[in-house]
Amino acid sequence: MFTDYAKIYIRAGRGGDGAVTFHREKYVAAGGPDGGDGGRGGNIVFVVDDHASSLIEFKFKRKYVAEDGMAGSGKRCFGKSGQDLVIKVPRGTLLKSADGAIIKDMSSDEPFIAAKGGRGGWGNSHFATPTRQTPRFAKPGLPGEELNLTLELKLLADVGLAGFPNVGKSTLLSVVSSARPKIANYHFTTLAPNLGVVRISEGVSFVLADIPGIIEGASEGAGLGHYFLRHIDRCRLVVHMVDGAGSEGRDPVEDFETINAELKKYDPALASRPQIVAANKCDIAEDGEPLAKLRAHVEKLGLPFFEISAATRQGVDELMKRIAEELSKLPPVAVYESDYVKPAPEFGSPDEVTIEVHDGVYCLEGKWLELLVASTNFTDYESRMYFERNLRRCGIFDRLEEMGINDGDTISIYDLEFDYVR
Repeated sequence: MFTDYAKIYIRAGRGGDGAVTFHREKYVAAGGPDGGDGGRGGNIVFVVDDHASSLIEFKFKRKYVAEDGMAGSGKRCFGKSGQDLVIKVPRGTLLKSADGAIIKDMSSDEPFIAAKGGRGGWGNSHFATPTRQTPRFAKPGLPGEELNLTLELKLLADVGLAGFPNVGKSTLLSVVSSARPKIANYHFTTLAPNLGVVRISEGVSFVLADIPGIIEGASEGAGLGHYFLRHIDRCRLVVHMVDGAGSEGRDPVEDFETINAELKKYDPALASRPQIVAANKCDIAEDGEPLAKLRAHVEKLGLPFFEISAATRQGVDELMKRIAEELSKLPPVAVYESDYVKPAPEFGSPDEVTIEVHDGVYCLEGKWLELLVASTNFTDYESRMYFERNLRRCGIFDRLEEMGINDGDTISIYDLEFDYVR
């Protein structure tokens, strides 16, 4: 199954906690603190896999979490860093944020770190001072970055074959490359884009993409075009195939204009993309009038026009040579620039702490307060005193007293509860 769109959640590993240990050795009195730092959490890394051609695996697994760092230990030993989680995607995959901003275009071989692991916490050896020689607290590890991502695959092809269903796009791809798409005499035989490499001569080749049949209303969701029009976005050149014989009773000129209108509705930039028109099935044309009208119409627009038969290879070699000639004048395949602005870390402010009273319990919440709680070891007296000094210094206790708090009243901070004492 071909899948070119998926939504996933990624989370880098959390940093390991710092250790609270003290040096113990025979004949060494008061060896002092020697707690080591925690290890860094694992990153989420995206890499290009040229053997992958679809995002199908992301339909069945949507959550990716890297390994956490290990906690520090005694003798100032650092915790082991978490292993990076490597995610492989097809070349040409766009990584987008939840609001649609492009984070990275995975078109090169360079790995990309989408989410960085959290930093490990400091061990208690960092907090020893002349007046605090036995610190019994350490810093916890920081959480890793997390993101909701949208993966969107846009094939990296030089040339895109566009046209109504059953005009011979798959047949043309099969005779000019080693690709073997399904070919049958009915509409929507091709249900997924196919790629093939066309070799003209030594050192001259290009990638040709067969885009599934586009019909009227494709830009609004009709047919298959709505899902696969995105694969024309990168193409440097569009080869517009038309049934020049009118074998299904349709007007070739009308078909030509309909497809161009759909391309323009999907993306106005496609209307100005270089285009070559190939009238296929000319070997079975019983009436030359539709073909002549199409030629006159196309040449009036100043576009190159070729009469071909993909089934018999009539005119195919000339068309391929002209495509290679046009590509030599065009810039490389487009690579999308990132427009994602990474949000600044949320440290919060003491002024943003909210205080609400529920059944006599004073409930405090806020990002600043959450980080303060996370960095406090409540089993250690000195660490608790540090916590209380911060609440007093930042005016939290003053606000509580203004609200009428009394000795013995309960204060709730997330999953902690304690009695207030002036």
